[in-house]
Order: sequence, then C-alpha cells, then structure tokens
Amino acid sequence: MSKGLIPVTILTGFLGSGKTTLLKRVLSEAHGQKIAVIENEFGEEDIDTEILVADTEEQIIQMNNGCVCCTIREDLRTTLSDLAAKKRRGELNFERVIIETTGVADPGPVAQTFFMDDEIAEAYLLDGVLTLVDAVHANQQLDSRQEARRQVGFADQIFISKSDLVDSAAVDALSHRLKHMNPRAPQQRVHFGEVELSRVLDLRGFNLNAKLEIDPDFLKIDDHHHHDHDHEHGEHCDHPHHHVHDDDVKSFVFKSDRAFNPAKLEDFLGAIVQVYGPKLLRYKGVLNMKGTDKRVIFQGVHQLMGSDLGPRWMPGEKKTSKMVFIGIDLPKEILLQGLEGCLA
Repeated sequence: MSKGLIPVTILTGFLGSGKTTLLKRVLSEAHGQKIAVIENEFGEEDIDTEILVADTEEQIIQMNNGCVCCTIREDLRTTLSDLAAKKRRGELNFERVIIETTGVADPGPVAQTFFMDDEIAEAYLLDGVLTLVDAVHANQQLDSRQEARRQVGFADQIFISKSDLVDSAAVDALSHRLKHMNPRAPQQRVHFGEVELSRVLDLRGFNLNAKLEIDPDFLKIDDHHHHDHDHEHGEHCDHPHHHVHDDDVKSFVFKSDRAFNPAKLEDFLGAIVQVYGPKLLRYKGVLNMKGTDKRVIFQGVHQLMGSDLGPRWMPGEKKTSKMVFIGIDLPKEILLQGLEGCLA
C-alpha cells in the first residue's frame, strides 16, 4: 500500500439489503481505526438519525469512537478533497473512508473518480467495492433493475444478506446466478450486517496484483468455448435454475497457454475499451507476454485501463494467460476470437 494514501471502500447494494446495519457494525467495532463515512444523503434510510443525534446543519460529525460521518450535499470530489485537506491540516483525524452509495446508484462513476482525478488519486487509494445483495428480494431486483445487476458486476466482494429468511436451494440458485454475472468476487452469506472487518476493509480489489481469483469450477464450465462455438453456457450447466435468468450483465473468461503478442494485444484492448467502455464494468487479466519473463497484470473500469509488470514466472511454471471480463451485453464471441488473434 503506497505510503500516505487513504484507502477507500465503496459500499453498494439495494435499499433494505442491510448496508446501514453493516456500516453501523463496522463503525462500532472499528478496532481503533478511525473511519470517515461519506453518505449520499438522499438515501431513504439515513444513518445519521440512527447512530448520530446531531445538529443537521453540521456536515461533518465526529463520533465518540473517533469515526467521522459526513453527508454529501455537493459532489463527491469536493467532499473528498475537503476531507483530505482537513486531515492534512490536522483538523480531522481518520485513516480510511467508506462511501455508502444510495440504493440505486451505479458504483462505476464513483470508482472512476479515483482514477481520473489527479488530486483525488494523490490522496486516496480505491480499495474495493462491496455489494450487499438481499436474498429475499434479489431475484426480483436483478430482474427489474439494471442498476442492481451493475452493482453485482462491479463488486470485489459480495455479501448475501437475509439468507436465513429464504430456503437454502433458493440461496444456492441466487449464488449461482451472481457467480455468472461476476466470477471474480468472492461471496459470503451474512446474517444481516454481521461481517468481520477483515472481509470489508483492505480487500485490495483495485490493486494490480498477480492474483486473479476465479472459482476453478467456473473456468471448467467455460472451458469448452475454445473448442466449440455453438453452445451457450446453459447447455453444459448442471444447475437447473440456470435457464431462468439471462442477465445482461455477464462475465466470460479467456485462457490460453500461448503467449500474447504485446503490440497486437494493446491495439485490440485499446479498440475494445473505446467501443465497449461504457458497457465494460470490470476486467482483469494476468498475462503471459512474449518478450518478458514477468507476468503482465492489467485491469480496468469502464474506459480506464492500467497495467503493470508482476512477479516473474517461476522456472518450470506453466505460463497461462487468464482474463475475465464483466460487462453488459458484451459480444463474447467477437472478444474471444479477437483475443485468440492476438496470440503470438
């Protein structure tokens, strides 16, 4: 973690999914960490009324355990730069920020703020996007609201709340549905807002690291694509619920043991990001590139893409490129064939 940068967590999820409960829990057991919470203030459930009894004129409230809460009345950027300035001047003391988005917000623009704005990028580091999914209402919300599907696609960690109110087969089906939308986010079933802090903070979801955690079973299901372009996922999927939902937020994985030609790949990815940027939610890869003995790691949000050299491949290690793309109505076959065409 770069010295001095303030880590930021984005907390997203539909109304009633338990975001406020989760936040309260995090704030009440912050274990000596001082956290600033930024709330979009047009939320229907205002955290202020519940944990803070304070003068509503005051925008920033210091709590007795050292946490700070503020509601946004202007844009996020201004709030973040004010907080950073107050911290530099010693007026406020906090070590990290949690941004709670409103129920229907798309976390994309919030995440992009941390990459596009130099002033913000010099003070903050985006750590991860957490999405709370309410097991009782999730299917209906995912069916009817694209924002709910986008929140799932963006997540670095998914919490399924209220799973004790639904039978376990239904929760399994929901979990499977979420996995198809976003195979890179670990899922955890939580009892209302009861989550240990280690699952909330320091996820390093946006760090360029050499790990690409995708459930190996997901890769197995998807593997047949390289040999056989006629079948859609569902026919090979042994889950009975699978045919019910054909969500517009989908993910796919590309894998190859052949090295990429760096110039070709750069051109292709550049073109893809130009054309499909708004529809690409998250993408990440750990790549075997011709001409370097190190892994190349890249990831992006919408149009913004970054890459870096990772650790070198070990002698005798199988050099496999793996990429995952999560987005809205992405033309999977075009992308897979295009990537295949970039191999050396």
